[in-house]
Amino acid sequence: MKYALAAATFALFATPAAMATEIDVGYSTDFEEKLEDDYGAREGTYLAEAVKEDLLRELKAAGLEVDRVSVTIQKATPNKPTFKQLGDKPGLDYGASVSIGGMKLSATAFGASGTEMGTMTYDWFETDIRYAGIATWQDAKRASDRFARKFAKKLAGAPETDVES
Repeated sequence: MKYALAAATFALFATPAAMATEIDVGYSTDFEEKLEDDYGAREGTYLAEAVKEDLLRELKAAGLEVDRVSVTIQKATPNKPTFKQLGDKPGLDYGASVSIGGMKLSATAFGASGTEMGTMTYDWFETDIRYAGIATWQDAKRASDRFARKFAKKLAGAPETDVES
């Protein structure tokens, strides 16, 4: 048992550490105001975490070594009322309220030396109410997923094609 533990410890230190990608997500001035006045600050945190998860997953899947990614959420529209909107308008019905949603993002990726690896602006908003998401930020999360896949492909040098979810 002692040897197994020693071998595992040695293996842990002998393998090179994987490069950790730092992802900073911020908001445009207009969207930050929309969060404060209409959607609620917690919604911005929720969207930022979704963007981080999507980017980390896609960068890892593409085998890219990116040191840092700076993302700005330019605009996001929910499919359902947010918690703050429901509190501000007590007659609003979460179950019956449905709208088309989506998100617009821009990002810049940097390598370990600080050099810019690539930039991208992407937006996707549902255009048909019949396909609108059933969760508060479902269409925005779909936009985040598509953005992450397209950005990873762009950074990897793959030709741009339409990515479906």
